[in-house]
Amino acid sequence: MKIILKEDVAGLGYKDDVVEVKNGYGRNYLIPTGKAVIASESALKVLAENQRQRAHKLERIKAEAEAAAAALEGVKLTIGAKTSSTGTIFGSVNAIQIAEALEKLGHNVDRKLISLDAVKEVGNYTAVIRLHRDVAVEIPFEVVAE
Repeated sequence: MKIILKEDVAGLGYKDDVVEVKNGYGRNYLIPTGKAVIASESALKVLAENQRQRAHKLERIKAEAEAAAAALEGVKLTIGAKTSSTGTIFGSVNAIQIAEALEKLGHNVDRKLISLDAVKEVGNYTAVIRLHRDVAVEIPFEVVAE
């Protein structure tokens, strides 16, 4: 089944993408939750007209994302965490802590844009911040014992 995404869906696509999904996934999850609509001829025409009208606005949004990415280049974070004697963290370091550390440095980044692997030990890691569908920044960070 072809659908038009109304918002970004991780692992599937970005807003206004036309994607092919299985019928059950589309009819039982994406459409009822408002994340997508069926890609009928009229919906595709409306989508094309909306994209034509928003083209300049999307360019401005992408330029703002690139500016934010340039500001984040070269940033290195140090995050303190309570650890055991072997260097294992009690709990884990997550996107919320990365966002708070960036906010202390003056960069306002939504935690939902940050993706990272499970961090359970002291060491050096990398977080990826997706500011736009075409703009992503890698932020290195170090986890140290408090």
